[in-house]
Amino acid sequence: MQISIVIPLLNEHESLKELHDWIVQVMQSNHFLYEIIFIDDGSTDGSWKIITDLSQQNEHVKGIRFYKNYGKSQALHAGFKAATGDVVITMDADLQDNPEEIPEMYRMVTQEGQQVVSGWKKIRYDSIIAKNIPSKLFNWAARKTSGVQLHDFNCGLKAFDSQVVKNIEVHGEMHRYIPVLAKNAGFSKITEKVVQHQARKYGSTKFGAERFINGFLDLITIWFVSKFGKRPMHLFGALGVLMFFVGLCFSVYLGVDKLFLNPTGRLITQRPQFFIALTAMIMGTQLFLAGFIGEIMVRSRKNDTRYNISDKINL
Repeated sequence: MQISIVIPLLNEHESLKELHDWIVQVMQSNHFLYEIIFIDDGSTDGSWKIITDLSQQNEHVKGIRFYKNYGKSQALHAGFKAATGDVVITMDADLQDNPEEIPEMYRMVTQEGQQVVSGWKKIRYDSIIAKNIPSKLFNWAARKTSGVQLHDFNCGLKAFDSQVVKNIEVHGEMHRYIPVLAKNAGFSKITEKVVQHQARKYGSTKFGAERFINGFLDLITIWFVSKFGKRPMHLFGALGVLMFFVGLCFSVYLGVDKLFLNPTGRLITQRPQFFIALTAMIMGTQLFLAGFIGEIMVRSRKNDTRYNISDKINL
């Protein structure tokens, strides 16, 4: 199997047949051995019926159906587990990603030795205020924080060496940061390719403005995980010791001042330094314990990618 095309979807019944035919045309014209894996993320519009019909017409079509909507990350994770191709292509089901880009992305992985090729929609047909400007800010922050120099983290069209997708865990809302996850897993050959962006032909977007808020929160999460995910005590423990030391210094100052310098002055509990010392020492203890508990969780944690599959086709 040369190419596995993984397509997560939610209520995209209008575009599935056209997308399938377009992909098949590209695959056949380039004589690729391929499979198309549709992951129905809890659709309620008859998308699964169309996938079933397509699988009966084309033996290369496979399908996974979730009992409910778990999110794009869980859908991609299921698709990655099922993929058998040497190169795994991800793309959206709304016809905004152009299948004509697949042969060149495949070549970049197999001939140039790239491990991740991320699409860059340099020219977009989205609303400037609603998507373009927030997307530019988001991508700038992602580059600065992660160190991965990509212009478009949100582009659904990507190509991966199969070893990449088999060695990373995509969960939560981390689908935006698969190149960052790949980098953290030791895959350093990451590049991008300018791809054509198609205007949405059917339906409406499944992502609102909240995706940018969630994206920034996930960016903080992945920064923390990449820096301290396997050693949380290095962050929380260090902060805890620092806070406790500050509180201890205030306590020593109050004790020396009361015993030797100003024994007839105000009670210690009437001075603001007392509350600073008390608060700092309590916070320091809590942070240290958080780091300790984090270390225990790291050593005992299990895969957090949970989803229940309702049905499968050809898998």
